[in-house]
Formats: sequence, C-alpha cells, structure tokens
Amino acid sequence: MNSFQELLQSIDWGSLTDALLRVLGVFLCLTVHETCHGLAAYALGDPTAKREHRLSLNPLHHIDWFGLAAMLLVGFGWAKPVPVDMRYFKKPKQGMAITALAGPVSNLLLAILLLLGARITIAHYVDTALCSGLLNFLAMTAYMSVGLGLFNLIPISPLDGSKVLFAFLPDRAYMMLMRYEKYGMLVLFVLVWLGVGDNILSEGIYRVYELLVNWIVY
Repeated sequence: MNSFQELLQSIDWGSLTDALLRVLGVFLCLTVHETCHGLAAYALGDPTAKREHRLSLNPLHHIDWFGLAAMLLVGFGWAKPVPVDMRYFKKPKQGMAITALAGPVSNLLLAILLLLGARITIAHYVDTALCSGLLNFLAMTAYMSVGLGLFNLIPISPLDGSKVLFAFLPDRAYMMLMRYEKYGMLVLFVLVWLGVGDNILSEGIYRVYELLVNWIVY
C-alpha cells in the first residue's frame, strides 16, 4: 500500500492533465475539419461521406491513430481522409475546391468560437484549477485549430490548398495531378522533415492567432 501511495505521489498529474487536454483538443480540431469536408460534399450532392458515416462528430469515425500520434509528437499529423466522389458534383473541380476549403474554414470558425469561450471564461474567472484548466484548453485548442487550418491551405497535394489551386487548371492538367496525388504525401513528409517553410508557417499561425485574440478576447 505504501509503495502504491508513493507511486501516486511521484506522478506529475499536471503534465498528465496537459497531455490529456492536448489530445482532446486535437480530437476536436480534426473531427470538425473532417466532418465539414463531408458536409460540404453532401451539400453539393455527394452522398459518399454520409454512407461511410463520416458526417459525424464522433472522433472515432475520423481519427487515424498513427496520424494522431504524429501530430501530438511532432506537430504534423492527419486524420482519415473523407471519401469524396467528384462525379456527383455538377462542376467537379469547383465542387472539390469548395469541399476542400470547408476544412480550413471550419478550423478558423472553431478557433473563433473557442476564443469567444475564453472571453466568457475570463469575464467570470474564478481562481480555481477547473477554471484555469478550461481557459488553458480553450486557448491551446484555438491555437491548434488555427494551425491546422493554415497548414492545410498550403498548396501541396494532398493538402486542401492543392485542390483549391488545381481548380484553376485546365481539365487535362487537373486530372493528371489528381492521378499522382498520393505521391504528394511523400513530398510533404520530406519538406516537414527538412523543416522547409517552418518559420514562415509558424509566424503566420502566430499572427493569425494574435489577430483573433486581440479582436475577440480583449
């Protein structure tokens, strides 16, 4: 019994709580992002995501566990791609662009809602661990949501920004790039591993987050 009590006392509960809140934040950001992809596709006439039960806020329908671990450990991860069949769209390229853009836009809107929550929390702040933890979760998750949204706007396949950019290409070039889209992930891995553009992206995320904080919280 004494050994068990000593073990409990040796655990850094603060770090464990922070890690748990970070996991919950990642779940929320990825789930909203992927669900909104599916909702946009469904609104444009594609029922594929609905058939695959991807119009759900249940994170277990969207989480790729390896991608989640990568996001928590190195800040770069992914969820299960929402299935989209562009043949259902009246204008396939434009439909894909709108569907792709729905993810990043949803992350920015989520960040705004979280910061509104932070503003309300500050207005009624009580110096307790619960209140402090809530404020930390709201601020941290808002920052992650901004980061996920901006990262996905990078025009490198298979990120969402590439599908928006591809929509402006001629049909032949579009179909060729979509055919080789899977190789874009390898390019993305290499760029992330080499740290190409890290400073620019980090600065962009911070500036957008700071702008939202100044606009909403203060």
